[in-house]
Amino acid sequence: RRRAIQRGHDLLDSLEGLRADLLAGRVSGERLQRILSLVRRQSGSGDPKLDEVIADIELRAQVELAKLGRFPS
Repeated sequence: RRRAIQRGHDLLDSLEGLRADLLAGRVSGERLQRILSLVRRQSGSGDPKLDEVIADIELRAQVELAKLGRFPS
């Protein structure tokens, strides 16, 4: 549960950083790789409600990566 919460926070922080990069007009490849790595590292917490929230965050990250051509179908 604690790891899932931390992963959710890490994803949100990375998405916030991506937003800042986009506003600045430059996207860090390192940031995109970090987001992709976090999305691929899926694991359940045992708490269905927490897992649902994490899944929503992962979906948002996948959409952002796909927009930038970085998420394979």
